[in-house]
Amino acid sequence: MLISIEEARDAVRVNDEENDPIIETLLDSIPSYLEATTGITWEEDPVHPLARTVTIFILQLWFDPQSQDSERLKRTIDNLLTALTALGRVK
Repeated sequence: MLISIEEARDAVRVNDEENDPIIETLLDSIPSYLEATTGITWEEDPVHPLARTVTIFILQLWFDPQSQDSERLKRTIDNLLTALTALGRVK
């Protein structure tokens, strides 16, 4: 995983384990999404800081797609994915 379940709970602002099955499913999907969009696998240890950051933003968007910040998150995610793609080319 790119981030821990505890970090994920913090990112989506939940305190209990009730939503863990949903969060874990989303977390499991993010590495494949990043690879499909950037062409690079980002699960190496240590995880690149930009990959961790975009993981948090993607999780927030996917967990609550109707939030008032969703458009801003989408723009930020797009920009971070562009940066990760460029980093992947040099990798």
